[in-house]
Amino acid sequence: MEIIQENIALQALLAFMPILVSGILLIGLRWSAKKTMPIVYLLAAVIAFFAWEMSFNRIMASTIQGLVYTAAILWIIFGAILLLNTLKNSGALVAIRSGFTNISADRRVQVIIIAWLFGSFIEGAAGFGTPAAICAPLLVGLGFPAMAAVTMGMMIQSTPVSFGAVGTPIIIGIEGGLNHEKISSDLIDLGSSWDQFLAIITTEVAVTHAIVGTLIPLFMCATMTRYFGKNRSWKEGFSIFPFAILGGLAFTVPYALTGIFLGPEFPSIIGALIGLPIVVLAAKNNFLTPKTAWDFAPASEWPAEWMGKLQVKAEELSAAMPTKKMSLVKAWAPYLFVAIILVLTRIDSLGINTLLNKVKIHFIDILGEGIKADFAPLYLPGGIMIFVVLITYFLHNMKAKQLTSAISESGKTLIDAGFVLVFTVPMVRVLINSGVNDLELTSMPVAMAEFAANSVGEIYPLFAPTIGALGAFIAGSNTVSNMMLSEFQFAAARNLLMPGSIFIALQAVGAAAGNMIAIHNVVAAAATVGLLGKEGSVLRKTILPTLYYVLLTGIIGLIMILVLGITDPLHQELIK
Repeated sequence: MEIIQENIALQALLAFMPILVSGILLIGLRWSAKKTMPIVYLLAAVIAFFAWEMSFNRIMASTIQGLVYTAAILWIIFGAILLLNTLKNSGALVAIRSGFTNISADRRVQVIIIAWLFGSFIEGAAGFGTPAAICAPLLVGLGFPAMAAVTMGMMIQSTPVSFGAVGTPIIIGIEGGLNHEKISSDLIDLGSSWDQFLAIITTEVAVTHAIVGTLIPLFMCATMTRYFGKNRSWKEGFSIFPFAILGGLAFTVPYALTGIFLGPEFPSIIGALIGLPIVVLAAKNNFLTPKTAWDFAPASEWPAEWMGKLQVKAEELSAAMPTKKMSLVKAWAPYLFVAIILVLTRIDSLGINTLLNKVKIHFIDILGEGIKADFAPLYLPGGIMIFVVLITYFLHNMKAKQLTSAISESGKTLIDAGFVLVFTVPMVRVLINSGVNDLELTSMPVAMAEFAANSVGEIYPLFAPTIGALGAFIAGSNTVSNMMLSEFQFAAARNLLMPGSIFIALQAVGAAAGNMIAIHNVVAAAATVGLLGKEGSVLRKTILPTLYYVLLTGIIGLIMILVLGITDPLHQELIK
């Protein structure tokens, strides 16, 4: 074991093995996450036990801690998906879709409104790949080729993702991915707190996304006209530049301000709620729109590769529509309730958060290892969304059968996501908690960070977003990528005497961008329009905007650190 103790490169290689193996199995061998993650968890546990000499008791305690975090994530997923399925069964989604149809005949305008803005709202409210699964069939129902619809659906999953599912990638992903207890203790000693540190990270994530993400609507239009237009022209997409920039700014400006002043739960929701009426009004009044509307070639001329087996699957949404048409206000009301209640429960002076946090599942000293975990089901967004589901049941005059159907559909989704997370999150906690061991080695993420920092040096921030994107590409989730790699990024910052908050922010932004090429998300979106088996074609079209996103984010990170000198309390103490 002396070889391991004295060789940081070997430590880094062993620590990286679970991530490497997951990549090989998921990407190289195209295994499902259900088959891959149990193996990866066992591999991480074996490496921790034999190479790090981490006690079996501590591995088990870390696993239990991971299961508590998993329960919190699944609670949020269930609430988000249940609300979405409730709206589908009540007929609200049909009303929302019909509200989009007569705004503009220009497909580029439709993409900005439906995919970018409405998709960002769905991401903020539900997350976990839901925007592509909802927007792809909506676009197909409006006459888009299935492959174009899926490609646009994937490109949504960038800017709004870090604050998707009412902030889950930040609230759960980052907190669950860091040594929260140690950092909180250090911050308290410095007269700060975890909440203040998380607010710094949230601000940096929001501002970075706002800068980079403003151009995503333009990328979406250009990608659509280049790959799915009759003339295969980039120019036709870029010709909508003024309107696309309006669409970008209408979302990213309120998005950034919300992240700075209200926290991680609201940016994507509020950004979309403000941006949608602005852009819809502009489109209806032909403000900044091109003089000539752009459309696809006739469907008879489309290549077979563009067509899904369920090209008109969006019409299935109307199956649950009630005989009386629902108003747009009534259809949108549940999501407005979610936003309002979330805001009210996050204002400390009202005291609602204190009341909700009294109901808490709490583990103080798991198996005597000093490891703790907790979550408050009523305070977490999952509990709030389930409360709104109950309101919706009465507001939309639903039948018990419709609500039962929504619960059943959501339960199936939960089982699929749950099986993977039950192994993924405990694996992450084993890696993070491996710093307590008989060999007195640093934890596995810290070992990787030390090696990376020593190898790359001060330009490492340029690569930090790419590492986050790689994590999302492998795991199919911004939240899981943040859980796997936040401690690694934080430790790299410490080794380079740089601000950890910025490195974690770069991780979060990069992981959001990685969702555009996450195989699991492509498969989920493709399945909604019967396009399974053609995921590779979609990925080839989303790789360019992904590279743009991580490269510009890395440059912004370098500017924040080396030019602007942005810092945080832990960094200030580190460089004293």
